[in-house]
Amino acid sequence: MTVTAEAAPVTPRPQRPKPRWFGPLMLRLHFFAGILVGPFILVAALSGALYALTPTLEQAVYAHELHAPETDAPLALAEQITIAETYIAGEATLSAVRPAPEPGDTTRILFAQDGLGSSESRAVFVDPGTGEIRGDLTVYGTSGALPLRTWIDQLHRNLQLGEFGRIYSELAASWLGIVALAGLALWIIRMRKARAKKDFVRPNPKHTGYRRAFGWHTSVGIWVLLGALFLSATGITWSQFAGTNVSNLRASLDWGTPALTTSLDGEADAPADEHAGHHGAASAPTGAANPATFDAVLAIAQRTNVNTGLVEIKPPEAPGSAWVVREIKSSFPTEVDTVAIDGTTMQVVDRVDFADYSLPAKLARWGIDLHMGVMFGLANQIVLFLTAVAIAGMVVLGYVMWWKRRPPRAQRRFGTAPRRGVLRDVPWWGLLAVAAAGVLVALWLPLVGWTVIGFLVVDVAAGLVQGRRAPSPRSP
Repeated sequence: MTVTAEAAPVTPRPQRPKPRWFGPLMLRLHFFAGILVGPFILVAALSGALYALTPTLEQAVYAHELHAPETDAPLALAEQITIAETYIAGEATLSAVRPAPEPGDTTRILFAQDGLGSSESRAVFVDPGTGEIRGDLTVYGTSGALPLRTWIDQLHRNLQLGEFGRIYSELAASWLGIVALAGLALWIIRMRKARAKKDFVRPNPKHTGYRRAFGWHTSVGIWVLLGALFLSATGITWSQFAGTNVSNLRASLDWGTPALTTSLDGEADAPADEHAGHHGAASAPTGAANPATFDAVLAIAQRTNVNTGLVEIKPPEAPGSAWVVREIKSSFPTEVDTVAIDGTTMQVVDRVDFADYSLPAKLARWGIDLHMGVMFGLANQIVLFLTAVAIAGMVVLGYVMWWKRRPPRAQRRFGTAPRRGVLRDVPWWGLLAVAAAGVLVALWLPLVGWTVIGFLVVDVAAGLVQGRRAPSPRSP
């Protein structure tokens, strides 16, 4: 009789948990972008916070130029223009007139003059009641920014370095949104695992050291997320390289601002630029304009589609062109209707009404005005200021967290970076998704693509240095 032994039960090997790669990838992206691009975002946020308050600051700093005693019988525009031209004494060419928008305001007579910078005009401020010259200042763009606002604007836009300096603001605007979205992904991942979820929406006063800085960074970040994304998206439209991509996309989809036809032979003009209020060029007419015509074309425009006091009247820029009267009211409700008038026949050549703008064109107009702090007046400016200060604080807190992550008793001045080798844990489909997303972002935001390459070079170099410094394994 043969006895067979029972086979021992086979114990299945425990399956190794799949490595988590998305969170570590977002952490590494958030860390390196925050550390290397943080200074650009910090400067943009602080200068932007200051710029947000400039519409109100202008009213205080330039009160004498902008305001005058109220009068019941203002002088005709022709008289005010003649007074300004007499004051200028032939040194410049009349380019536009902005009548006093409200009683107690001055009329702004704009001149083109040699020696002024791009988009600059010489503005003479006239008391509409007495004809007194209240000021003579250089203004910038079609927003009519006065010297203080212009200086802060250029600091925010290009660090006072001209076109080359615009690279800094494009880097800040492009990376701000990416850093914010990576931070949101990390917030969601950690929020799901945390027991004290309330610590992720408000800082815990009991925490100290690194945890305290982390708590403030996390909770403040989630509250300013939408503001950061808005400022990033609208700021990109002003940028040098990515902004061109935005303009091309809008043109291909017919989302641009309607163009006003000013040519008397019917040829269409180039599409309007919503950013002109921030950097629009001031063009001079080719010949002298009759001051009396300003009153006449304004009256025609008011009977057509101009119904606000904030108006600019421009004489023909060239022979065969029409006069242009346009509303310049950027606060809500938006009033930017425009009309072109033949100065010889006094007939309306063309008109563009804001009500007829496409929805994308309206959103672009509103987004730019919100970004500039003029949409809802002082309330808009305060929200922008607080958001920008919070973003700057987030950058500072990020550096504090990095410094506090220093290994104990180590001879290092800075903290450690998130672990290397994240991409080794990414499945093939994840690698394809990451690569595709990277290519799309690099095409849409060129400076992001170049800086990512820079990040990789720095990361690889740091890895090689660490590998050489690591002690070699001893033989058994």
